[in-house]
Amino acid sequence: MIIREKQALEHFGDFVKVVVDIDRTILAMGCELHVDCAQELEQDGSKPEHLWGANVYPISKEIDFVSLINIRPAVGNRAMEIEKPEIRSQVEAIITNLLFP
Repeated sequence: MIIREKQALEHFGDFVKVVVDIDRTILAMGCELHVDCAQELEQDGSKPEHLWGANVYPISKEIDFVSLINIRPAVGNRAMEIEKPEIRSQVEAIITNLLFP
């Protein structure tokens, strides 16, 4: 499910996988794997280099920035966690704006 404006998280339970397009400021969520959400966004016109994965915990409103799609040695991200503070901030801002009232 691609989210372009505020959405409620009630029907997703305790945990939801999210992929954020930091260029288009949209996200896809609710896929079984982060790569599935990334593919959904790519089919909608997103570029892979702008997509970053995270996990959202709706009840606590916590975000962790861990996903296999984040492993990108070519851009200096060698781990599953988003390492660059500026990218983490963008991802967090987009998630917060679109998912948390």
